[in-house]
Amino acid sequence: MIGWRGEWSLRKALRTASGKGGALRGIPGKALRASLLLSTAALLLAACSSSGNEDKSGPSNVFYEIFVRSFADSNGDGVGDLNGVTEKLDYVKSLGADGIWLMPINPSPSYHGYDVTDYYAVNPDYGTMEDLQRLLDEAHKRGIRVILDLVVNHTSSEHPWFLDAATGKTSEHRDWYVWSSERGGRSPADGAAGAPPWHELGGDDYLGIFWEGMPDLNFDNPDVRAELVKIGQYWLKQGVDGFRLDAAKHIYGDFTSTASTPGVKAANQKWWQEFRSGLNEVNPDAYLVGEVWDSTAVIGPYLNKALDSAFNFDLAGKLLGAAQNERASDLGFTLSRVYEFYAKAAEGSAFVDAPFLSNHDQTRVMSALSGNVDHAKTAAAMLLTMPGNAFVYYGEELGMSGMKPDENIREPFPWTREPGGSAAESGETSWEASKYRSADGSVSVEAEDGAAGSLLERYRLLIDWRRQDVALREGSIGSYESGIDSVMAYTRTAGEEERLVLHNLSGTPQTVTLETTKAQPTVYKKLARTTDEAATLKDGKAELPPYATVILKP
Repeated sequence: MIGWRGEWSLRKALRTASGKGGALRGIPGKALRASLLLSTAALLLAACSSSGNEDKSGPSNVFYEIFVRSFADSNGDGVGDLNGVTEKLDYVKSLGADGIWLMPINPSPSYHGYDVTDYYAVNPDYGTMEDLQRLLDEAHKRGIRVILDLVVNHTSSEHPWFLDAATGKTSEHRDWYVWSSERGGRSPADGAAGAPPWHELGGDDYLGIFWEGMPDLNFDNPDVRAELVKIGQYWLKQGVDGFRLDAAKHIYGDFTSTASTPGVKAANQKWWQEFRSGLNEVNPDAYLVGEVWDSTAVIGPYLNKALDSAFNFDLAGKLLGAAQNERASDLGFTLSRVYEFYAKAAEGSAFVDAPFLSNHDQTRVMSALSGNVDHAKTAAAMLLTMPGNAFVYYGEELGMSGMKPDENIREPFPWTREPGGSAAESGETSWEASKYRSADGSVSVEAEDGAAGSLLERYRLLIDWRRQDVALREGSIGSYESGIDSVMAYTRTAGEEERLVLHNLSGTPQTVTLETTKAQPTVYKKLARTTDEAATLKDGKAELPPYATVILKP
């Protein structure tokens, strides 16, 4: 059995071998040990059953985002809970994900939980600390990492800190928040989140850039910063493997007119470096992924001795646009330049990309793609052949639909064909009626599990490719010219392993002639994987059936 230092040495060696784009930073020790054991077993099985594909099994590097309230109900009250998630871990494992991101689980007056009233407790709707511990233990047994949504930019207006702060200027927690009378009045007024930033209370105004129920914390106060580091350390000590950090760029970026100034950018970076340093005292392997909804230039500094990842919002738009319009772009070139910039900005710190298609704040993939399942499959294929830690929002693997308002993109997960069917057994939640649930029940685990051609089975196939092939889950991405507007093409390289990924985005068969050039010297001779058995590779020509993805190797 390898020890903790051995695990980290192995992780560093593998990351070095796979290049700067390697995606191993942030895999916690418990999960890595379990993943290594599972991978060893899978490798032995593959040696007996492989039909020409080299199986270099490892973690899939796929995280599954879960809204606990909607996912699975263990006690029949209609509300999803932590025990429900625990009961469904085998489903997560069957999907191939080896990480889960739990949306906020702290006590909160809202259904979504992004306005916290107690950072050291579990929302009683979801269960107890003992329930969370059980979930962590069972997840780690399966080699599944667990990260929590941590909301540090603001609290709830019902948090005891804010209730105390509102009592007057001499209160203990007054300076934990931002008050206009103590900051020179209501200026500026252009809230960075698009809403009015100032809210009247007791003859004064407090800052809350999202809405009045979410007052912003004052990060100029060292007591606030120390407390938030303490909170992060507390959850790591419970066994949590890291955090998704909400509104990460708004710590000091409160106003549109000042958010892009050098001083504000530097202050944001300094805070996250302070937070990382504090977490390192408990677990230096903790994985931090930030919501930094902005350009590459803004994201880069957050990766310098601070965050491991930031969600790639630009890439999400490109993937969905390519799938919807059936038109390719040179993603390999674009991403390789982005990663070069990140490497410079991170100044030697390890980083890993966090690609995704949608999340709890955005139109669901199936609605964005007008209900076209073929387009959903090609979008998934592109996502799951990208470098980094890929994030899948719960239900996207089934083809759930949903558009704003937010409740409609956070609907109950459909375990059964019928709404709430056999709820006591299925664990289906009913806290909210589903507006977008499929009338015939075809978009459900019951309908799609094991069904040939289903979106669920396509996700499972693609994630399994990622688990088996080191070049698809780690390493770098490069440019490749397919010569066809509807064929997305790029290379993936991890150490000596090279792959050419081809996606036919169209409903028409396509023939890609593989030519070697100075820029593209590798000769790809083998058809390693395909989503359609009709695909062929012969005499330097790859025949791609409609909406097919193929992986070629030298």
